[in-house]
Amino acid sequence: QVQLVESGGGLVQAGGSLSLSCTASMLTAHTYSMGWFRRATGKEREFVASIDWSGDNTKYADSVKGRFTISRDTAKKTSYLQMNNLRPEDTALYYCAVGARMIVAPMGVGYWGQGTQVTVSS
Repeated sequence: QVQLVESGGGLVQAGGSLSLSCTASMLTAHTYSMGWFRRATGKEREFVASIDWSGDNTKYADSVKGRFTISRDTAKKTSYLQMNNLRPEDTALYYCAVGARMIVAPMGVGYWGQGTQVTVSS
């Protein structure tokens, strides 16, 4: 059973930075994309960022472009989300995701992590 374990969430003041990581275990596929979604209280889960299997292609939600950076270490089966200039509206539960193809929506996700909380105070 594939498992995704996120880490790195926490509480930060507006303008601060946090880095999330997600490591996959029991994943045997060699070409898979990794991504991040988030769900704020009372809202739908939304796409944040994704990266393809090669690491050469990335996609971002408009709301995080220029502030968040996704990367991966394929050998470690780990993806990272560097979040800079955080805003209170970035407060949410952040979920790691793995899919067979480039992830841009929940329907493209094959596996989900349990989520890690990010809270940005004003």
